[in-house]
Amino acid sequence: MTPATPRRADRAAYNNNDFNDNQNSDGTHLSVPASSAPHLSAPAAPSDEPDEIRAIWGTTVNLAETMKLFRDFLRGFKPKYRASHDRELNISTRTFATPEEAEVVLYEMYMRRMRQTGETNLNLDMANLVSYPPCKKLHVQLQKYPQEVIPAMDQVLKDLMLEIADEDQQAGMEGMQGDEGDEEIADIMGKVYKVRPFGLKAVNMRELNPTDTDKLICIKGLVIRATPVIPDMKVAFFRCLTCSHTVQVEIDRGKIEEPARCPRDVCASVGTMSLVHNRCEFADRQVIRLQETPDAVPDGQTPHTVSLSVYDELVDVSKPGDRVVVTGIYRSVPVRVNPRQRTMKSLFKTYLDVVHVKMGTSGSLSLDRSTRPAGGDRIPGVDGIAGAQGRRTRKAEMEARLIELSRRHDLYELLSRSLAPSIWEMEDVKKGILLQLFGGTNKSIARGGGGGGPRYRGDINVLLVGDPGTSKSQILKYVHKIAPRGVYASGKGSSAVGLTAYVTRDPDSKQLVLESGALVLSDGGVCCIDEFDKMSDATRSVLHEVMEQQTVSIAKAGIITTLNARTSILAAANPVESKYNVDLPITRNIDLPPTLISRFDLLYLVLDQVDEALDRKLAQHLVGLYLEDTPNTGGQDILPLDELSAYIDYARTHIHPVLSSEACDELVASYVSLRSIGGSDPRSSEKRITATTRQLESMIRLSEAHARMRFAAHVELQDVQEACRLMREAIRTSAMDPRTGKIDMGLLNTGTGAGQRKMRDDMRREILAMLDGGAGSGKGRGIKWGDAVKRLGEQSSVRVDAAEFTEVIKALENEGLLTVVGERDRRMIRRIEGA
Repeated sequence: MTPATPRRADRAAYNNNDFNDNQNSDGTHLSVPASSAPHLSAPAAPSDEPDEIRAIWGTTVNLAETMKLFRDFLRGFKPKYRASHDRELNISTRTFATPEEAEVVLYEMYMRRMRQTGETNLNLDMANLVSYPPCKKLHVQLQKYPQEVIPAMDQVLKDLMLEIADEDQQAGMEGMQGDEGDEEIADIMGKVYKVRPFGLKAVNMRELNPTDTDKLICIKGLVIRATPVIPDMKVAFFRCLTCSHTVQVEIDRGKIEEPARCPRDVCASVGTMSLVHNRCEFADRQVIRLQETPDAVPDGQTPHTVSLSVYDELVDVSKPGDRVVVTGIYRSVPVRVNPRQRTMKSLFKTYLDVVHVKMGTSGSLSLDRSTRPAGGDRIPGVDGIAGAQGRRTRKAEMEARLIELSRRHDLYELLSRSLAPSIWEMEDVKKGILLQLFGGTNKSIARGGGGGGPRYRGDINVLLVGDPGTSKSQILKYVHKIAPRGVYASGKGSSAVGLTAYVTRDPDSKQLVLESGALVLSDGGVCCIDEFDKMSDATRSVLHEVMEQQTVSIAKAGIITTLNARTSILAAANPVESKYNVDLPITRNIDLPPTLISRFDLLYLVLDQVDEALDRKLAQHLVGLYLEDTPNTGGQDILPLDELSAYIDYARTHIHPVLSSEACDELVASYVSLRSIGGSDPRSSEKRITATTRQLESMIRLSEAHARMRFAAHVELQDVQEACRLMREAIRTSAMDPRTGKIDMGLLNTGTGAGQRKMRDDMRREILAMLDGGAGSGKGRGIKWGDAVKRLGEQSSVRVDAAEFTEVIKALENEGLLTVVGERDRRMIRRIEGA
């Protein structure tokens, strides 16, 4: 705080009568004639304060007046002031249930709560300051001169805490009688109390400019990096090496005024004062990088970032990926050219000294609570919002409306219709994505293997594969808009480190630090990846671990760690030849490794089929959107976006369904029936795999999500049946062997189906027979490549696929049974003698 130096303007005007006598500038009495200039300085208002502490130098802050105003505010503020202020601004306010409710002295109640809970921070809503008539000036001063006003407020808060404790003790309040009360008062004496103001209108980071320096401002953004806790020195302790005299020095604006000589006159030796570290006082400090939220960045611009300094209780409140609203003092410090030189650059480095942090920005879903710390997000401080009761009432009304909505018999249809209403049809795809947004419940099995047991993921992953122009990207954009902590990435424009984490050098501490990538930032949310097929293999390999273990392991530049990435993935991909070929199996259509495909719970094929009636309806729907912007969903009602968000948010936060016994039996039966499809074919000697345990886990997750959507505490039969239906539909389209028309899970898990393997075996036998004694081939000479394909085609009832033929020849080569010589058209296949 700036020392209280008398302000020149506050001095009374010179009195010309005794001007001649009191003129004492250079130690001699000079006789100067009186000035004929008019008296410009107005005489100061009479005050009983000494002239020295009228105002703080450079500001309009009168300390005594400020402290008195804030004291009156804490003692006199009642909810009725805020209600009338809100009414003037046309903000909807609730009516008080009783007249007494409007007359409660709010902050005294908060201070008693602080004493009982041991909390030392009071969150002060600045809208309350404006609404209390005498404090309008204090509100302006708090914004303009926060570093002078906030310490004064802290002092008033501590004085009042002691006063109220004393009053309660005299009134014989419970817990404050006799010695108990004395202990409480002694405890309050030893604590440091802080006022944390908030409630200013948030400004855009780009609009911060030099006029905001040293003022209180509010910004919102996305936390992208947080440093470890740094000790920040508050008071330095020096000891003289010759006479052991000690002295304490306060740190002013980050600089230590080191004593050049010993302050004792007896000693006065130069350069003997040394710093004693363990006697200095330190505070916790953390530096956080805040980036603009993606929706606030202007088109074509790169997002801005601001450094935040948080202290003491606010350390470790937010993690990378959180969206926060912060209030703080905007500061600038000159940058040194060289740390060893005193010269400064004309460039200033700006940062924000944070006084208040609020988690989450309104308008989007909140993140998955199960990914947060066990005790939940604890923002320090007792809340000082007068509208809290009003907000609670609105919240209760909203909850009642959502619960009423959850009782509708057509709820499932309504919600899936409301998801991307501008996209026509695609009911099953929308239902699958809707269940992905609700998600299953994350579970940790306590008695499982590996100490504490495995963590079973509740996140559902969905892959959309289809022809161009089937609105896959539109669905992704829509989901990104309402998904919690959603990150949207495109396959070609993303690198492996951009998705996971990258190592960078911190400009302040010069240490190597990890910056979180897209998947880590969307921990507890949904990550939308478009153009999934165009990703490089290195980038895609990162996803194997994320999608099943939900972690990202990193070993770079000496940093070896595992980061959480508990995120649902919604991906969209195009087929290999741009158009999906129904005659080929899915693995030949999608250029993705089978191991990755099998990790998706639901895989949807979105195909563009020619059908005149459907084409006409789709065209009418699309033209109707351009014409009137009214989604033609059969004239049915749809929920607005914010209500759908609120519904999903409430379900994710409050509903955690568990399996009932009949649901368990149904799940087992469904899984067994899915498995038995492959073994029921009497003509096939080899059993096909039609479901794996991954499908069983997917069904459990989907049925939990369906129960959560109904606000049900238990997973029931209908939930499991719907999950199985979605599962079968997804498998039927994606895992069907086009040659046999049968489901074969081996297609997704290994890349080759049972039918394909059988065909390869037959082809292998025929090739060996041809080489071993084929007519006119000659045993040693071999056979031409083209001739071999032709002769196989003549023998076979089905068309011989050139790619399949190549695969079989490669396999035989690896086994050492034959060899291929020559190039392109002149290739010869020869049998190896004695093999």
